This record gives sequence, structure tokens and C-alpha cells, in this order.
Amino acid sequence: MSSPLLLLLLSTAVTVAAAASTSAYPSVPTDCTVSPADDELVPVRREVYGGGRIFDISHRYAIDMPSFWSTDGLGQFLWLPYSMKNGSLANNSVMKMHTHAGTHVDAPGHMIDRYFDAGFDVDTLDLEVLNGPALLVDVPRDSNITAQVMESLKIPKGVRRVLFRTLNTDRQVQL
Repeated sequence: MSSPLLLLLLSTAVTVAAAASTSAYPSVPTDCTVSPADDELVPVRREVYGGGRIFDISHRYAIDMPSFWSTDGLGQFLWLPYSMKNGSLANNSVMKMHTHAGTHVDAPGHMIDRYFDAGFDVDTLDLEVLNGPALLVDVPRDSNITAQVMESLKIPKGVRRVLFRTLNTDRQVQL
């Protein structure tokens, strides 16, 4: 009696595996570089996806990255308390940092307290708003982004998305 069930489960697994590599669900990329000297795997880092339809503008986190409330940078933000090298079943990281570190989007509740109390976090943002063509503007390097600076940038009416190039670009925050 268990043989037909096992056969059914195996055929289902084969169907799922075949479906996993369709264009709607592309397979996990396997390309990486391997050093012939020590067979060390090095993942390929990408900033452009989908044939140039998506550009990842995120900065990579680093200990010296500027961070809100800190003059020394981000500091240690990543720990590996559970490691396969130390006998754990899996690698499990712990990350702790301010949300105003690196590339980020401010939640609606960031500046309006009643929105914060109501739960308007970044997960309430419509992802359609965050994806698509954007205008890149240079912010004066000696200024914070204030209402006066926004007016001076002369952003045309109807622009839906704006990326601000700030002093961090000049600081060469690592990608």
C-alpha cells in the first residue's frame, strides 16, 4: 500500500523540480569563480538583474559605514553564534544595527508619530511605488535634505521616484 503513495510523492517531487527552473521561478544561479590554487568559491556579485530592468543600488554593509547616532560608523553588526564549523547543524547569523544605516527607505511612521503608532512600517509600502524609472539628483554636499534644499533641486512635477546622491557617495561607501 505504501508503494503507490511513494511513487506519487516521487512524481510530485519531479514535477516540482521541473517547475522550479521555469522563467517564472528561475533556478538558483550556480555561477561562481573558483580559484585553481585553493578551490576557494567566490560568489559573483550582481547589481543588474532581469536584462537591465532592475538595478540594485544597495550599499554593502561594512563596519565603517556611516550610521545614524554614531560618529564611528556601524561597528560590529553581524555575529555567527551558531556555526557548522563549531558543530551546529546550520549557520545562523545575528544582525543588530540601526535602520538608518546603509541604503534604506524611511517608513511613513518615521517622521509622523501617529503613523508610527498606527503601524505604518516599511512593510506597508506598496512595492510598485519602489520599482520603476527614477530621477537621480545631486544633493548639495554641505546640506541636509531640507524643504529648502528640496525646492532648490527643482524636481519636475509628475516624477514618482527620486534617488538622492548625497555626501556618502563622495565618502565612497563601499558597494
